[in-house]
Parts: sequence; structure tokens; C-alpha cells
Amino acid sequence: MIGQQVAKACDNNDGIFCTVLNSTFPEKDFPAWVQLVAGIVDVLLLIALILAGALVVRNVVHRLITRLTVRASVGVLPERLRGKSVLTSTEAAAAIMTERRRARAETMGSVLRSLASVVILGTAALMVFAKLGVELAPLLTSVGIIGVAVGFGAQELVKDFIAGMFMLLEDQYGVGDVIDTGVAVGTVEAVTLRITRLRDADGKVWYVRNGTITRIGNESQGWSRALVDVPVPYDSDVATVRELLNGLAHDMWEDPDYRDTVIVEEPQVFGLESVSGSSVIFRISAKTVPARHLEVARELRLRVKRAFDDKSLVFAA
Repeated sequence: MIGQQVAKACDNNDGIFCTVLNSTFPEKDFPAWVQLVAGIVDVLLLIALILAGALVVRNVVHRLITRLTVRASVGVLPERLRGKSVLTSTEAAAAIMTERRRARAETMGSVLRSLASVVILGTAALMVFAKLGVELAPLLTSVGIIGVAVGFGAQELVKDFIAGMFMLLEDQYGVGDVIDTGVAVGTVEAVTLRITRLRDADGKVWYVRNGTITRIGNESQGWSRALVDVPVPYDSDVATVRELLNGLAHDMWEDPDYRDTVIVEEPQVFGLESVSGSSVIFRISAKTVPARHLEVARELRLRVKRAFDDKSLVFAA
């Protein structure tokens, strides 16, 4: 089939060499092998042009995608923070978001470049097969049947990839975030289009398929809140206890080790959270940078314990 297609090339005046050959010898007064060679050269030249054009288009598309992803990932913050040794909580959070945006853009750029390569090179391959005389209808039909079969067999895999793409586009979570996926709670160590790898508090590593995640609780986006409940006996002087708690909350806010670097707002004493026959409970709330709320809660409990010991106050049982 391919040989017949090549041999007919000069009869149909296709290609540069056949055109020159037919123009030079209008009566086709030349050996058959000359026509065959000219046809083969023309077909090979055309295939080379198709492949070269596909590679050029692929390279241009890749450059455009790279330029778009770089523009999407770069902000003004890195320039502003360059040379700073100490960052405020707001600047640190913004720097983390910039890095996450860069990683997300690079991942999506890789996916788009792979997709563009498949489309462009696949189209070029079909054009080459057509020039070689291969019937494309049976080929496309076979590929379609195989695609349907693979689609039915890999439904979960496709679901995982689609969920992973939307997760990256929407920035639901990233490496370093503490998340609750429903089946596992832990710190994100790796994110791909198919799976998310978590490490829980016990050090156990969890591999969660993106397509199985129906909800996400993220403790590391924006800010966190530390809540500490302080139970005291029912007959305690409420005004005295509240004044004491307000004082230690203010002292912690004035502490340079915590202000603006760990705690983003002055801690507040909400007052009586609950009342029972034997105790009353005060609640202290502190707004912190992401994932630092447990550290702040432990420090608050320690300071409450010290303050109560200094004032000879007791906690409720």
C-alpha cells in the first residue's frame, strides 16, 4: 500500500522533485526507478516538514505556557522582602502563599505542556500516516474502542486526576498544611494529581487518593485560633479572675517572642463560657498565624498556671 502510494506520487504531480521531473520530461521518458526515487524523496521531505513543523509549534506552545505560569506565580512580595532577615506574621504568611502559588503554577504548567505535546504530536503522527497511505478510519476506530475500554477500566484513575487538577487550581491545600481528609488527619508531605501523602501525629504516613476526598478541613490557611478554657470554683470572685486573665493575655501580647510573629491579634478573655453547680469556666481566645495555635494554647495554659499559683488561686475539679 505504501509502495503504491509512493509510486503514484509523480503521476499526480505531488511534491517538488516529481514536479521538476515531470516538467523536465513531459513525456515521462525516464526509468520507473527514477519516478520511484523522486516519489520517495518527496514523501520523506513532506514527513520531515510535518515533524519539524510539529516540533516548532510544540516549542512555541510550551514557551507560551511557561511564560503564563511564571507570570501567574511571581508577585511583588519577593522583591519587597528581599534582604529582610525578620518577617512579620503577615509578611511570612504572604511569602508562604507566594511559594504555594509558584508550586501550583508549575504543576499546572507541567500538565498543560504534557497535554499540548500529546495533541500536537498526535496530530502530526496522523498526518504522517495519511501521507504514507495508511487508512485512518480503521485506525481511529480502533483507538476509539481502546479509549472507551481504558476509560471504563480506569474510571477511578481519571476521577483522581480530575480531582487533583481542581484541588491545585482552587488551592485547597498544599505541602506543609495540616488537613483533615475524613479518613486521615496530618501534615501534607506531597501532593500529586493522583494522591496526597499525609503524616499524622504518630508518624504514620497516609496515601489518600484525591478522588476519594469528599471534604477537606485545612488548619493552615489564613490564620488559626487558640482556645483555652480555665475552670475555677463556683464561689470564686469572677471580677478578680477575669482581671487576672486579661492581664496575662495582655502580657503575652506584649511579649516580642509572640507579637506579630506568632500571635496576630491581642488575646481576648471572652468571660464566662459556661456555669455549673461546682465551677465556672472562662475562655481565652488568641488569633495566631496558621498551624501555631497549639503552641500558643500550651503557652497560655502555662502562664495561667503560674498566675494562679502566684495569687494562690485554685482550679475547679
